[in-house]
Amino acid sequence: MDFRRLSAVSFGHMAIDIINASIAMILTVLVVPFNLSNSQIALGGMIYQLMGSLTQPFFGVLADRFGGRWLGAVGLLWTSVFYFAATFSQNYITLIVLMAVASLGSGAFHPQGAMNAGAAGRERRTTGTSIFFLLGQMGLAFGPMIAGFLLEEIGMMGPRIMAAATLPFVAWMAVGLHKPVEKPESEEAPAGPVKISPFRGGHVWPPTKARRRRPGAERPRRTGRLYVLVAFAVLVGLRASVHQIFYGLLPKYFADLAFTPSEYGLMVGVPSVAIALGSMAGGVLGDRFDQRKVLFAALLAATPFSWLMLDVVHGWAFYPLAFAAGFLVGIPHSILVVMAQGFLPGRQGLASGAILGFTFAAGALGMGLAGPIADYYTLSGVMHVVAVMPLLAAVCAIFVRAAETPPAPSVAPATGSAD
Repeated sequence: MDFRRLSAVSFGHMAIDIINASIAMILTVLVVPFNLSNSQIALGGMIYQLMGSLTQPFFGVLADRFGGRWLGAVGLLWTSVFYFAATFSQNYITLIVLMAVASLGSGAFHPQGAMNAGAAGRERRTTGTSIFFLLGQMGLAFGPMIAGFLLEEIGMMGPRIMAAATLPFVAWMAVGLHKPVEKPESEEAPAGPVKISPFRGGHVWPPTKARRRRPGAERPRRTGRLYVLVAFAVLVGLRASVHQIFYGLLPKYFADLAFTPSEYGLMVGVPSVAIALGSMAGGVLGDRFDQRKVLFAALLAATPFSWLMLDVVHGWAFYPLAFAAGFLVGIPHSILVVMAQGFLPGRQGLASGAILGFTFAAGALGMGLAGPIADYYTLSGVMHVVAVMPLLAAVCAIFVRAAETPPAPSVAPATGSAD
């Protein structure tokens, strides 16, 4: 593994996700000053996620073309600057506009991050990718804890300190990603065995530029390709919605139960830490075992713990339940990203941007829908419905077949200054 590259991009991921995870905390604390409803909290989180997610395929193309060396550092710096400016907002509209602009930096960061992590992992792409997501998920875990404590103690000065603290990570990424990533030579004929594509009905194909069908060969079945794609998309969407709704609305759920910001920051942080560890474990399990079986088992087991976590909120029992729920929900993340990269050999930036963009967008839309429903019915009812969504995702995992993982791109020696 290239630990210099992997550490730079992974700790940068942690820094930007600490910022991302604090958005829900800020909105929850501003419920009284800005007179916010559940719908407005969910809408703010949805806009932040959508602006960052829908632009990720575009930034993924840029990462494929230019190597992504400068996208990481610039993306983190962009997010920090506009996040800092947003803390001075005097009304809801100004806050959301500045936060939405800040999220573009997150959109630029994530595709190149996944691409660089896979390149740094070399022959262990899934493990390298899972380390990248481990640090990102740790950022999502630390974000609510840090923000909750600082908001309670020093108000909006806390998020400003958090923004300034990301600057050393900007410098680390600028240095650590100095060497460019070489594109995999996917247009040449493979030296090893041919691959099996899940989107071609299980037919054999070589990953070459021109894939010609031999005379008399059976035409790939489009129905097989379609149901795998639909099952994969629904699985990603359901899991992302669970993840994002819990991040976005759990602070408000616990605040309604009379917990303080520092208390519900810790309560949200525990499953977030577990999601980080689950993502790492999923990467290792995905390298060693059948990925579909790992997805199914983890999502099936996550359902009862997610439900109990919402009901057992007082006393020590909450923490092991919340940890188990987060750990199991986190397992599929790295596996799904690597699966998506296998669907587009040779276009790792685009594949990373597409899967991460779709993941964040699906989660954002799920949260945006959950907010108005919570205002119409109850927030507790919505959260309990969300808790059983992993069960539906587990059913989708039955119909997903993993693509062959593409060869890891290598890192070329630097011949000039970083871009």
